[in-house]
Amino acid sequence: MTRLLPLFPLQLVVFPGNPLPLHIFEPRYREMVGEADRNGTEFGIVLAREGGIVNIGCTVRVDQILEHYPDGRFDVMTRGERRFQILSVNQELAYLRGEVEYFEDQDWTRPPQDLILRALDAFNTLKRSLEESGGKDQGIDPDPEHPRLSFQLAQAVDDLEFQSRILRSRSEIERLTEFTKFTATHIERREYAARLKKAIPTNGHGHKHIDI
Repeated sequence: MTRLLPLFPLQLVVFPGNPLPLHIFEPRYREMVGEADRNGTEFGIVLAREGGIVNIGCTVRVDQILEHYPDGRFDVMTRGERRFQILSVNQELAYLRGEVEYFEDQDWTRPPQDLILRALDAFNTLKRSLEESGGKDQGIDPDPEHPRLSFQLAQAVDDLEFQSRILRSRSEIERLTEFTKFTATHIERREYAARLKKAIPTNGHGHKHIDI
């Protein structure tokens, strides 16, 4: 009998091998994550969209409970493990569970060195752009020798649709190529939005500028 994987819909994407801190406050997820911690089992992080969830996700395993609060909330550090595709959803418990199929890359060809260098250069350019615009530095220190470098790089991009596409891809060459192409236009959009915020005044009622 297939074991159902507990699912945690969130507005984020996690990749295999990457750390993910979580603040757990809803009772149903306190139960789910607490059980995973006690049993050393995984639960799945899936991207939540309006009206549903994406059918591709990544499991995480609890590394450490960071802090417990008197009202039952707690902070936890998890780490991404395995990618999966949801085949069906089960709603018998307070939280979602899914019958899933795990998958790995189909193409394990090592990317050419020039592609790796171009991807790293794109990452550094993105990091500088974030710093200049006052964005949050996620402290990502990519390892050029890692066989799935793309997952480390993609975690720095604040675009969930892009991250979801990277998670779905089954080729490291494809992911690094996509990252390199996407980053250039992503930086342009961010810098344009930042300039627009500075140029457009508020509407007289103290409202914040609209993001473009």
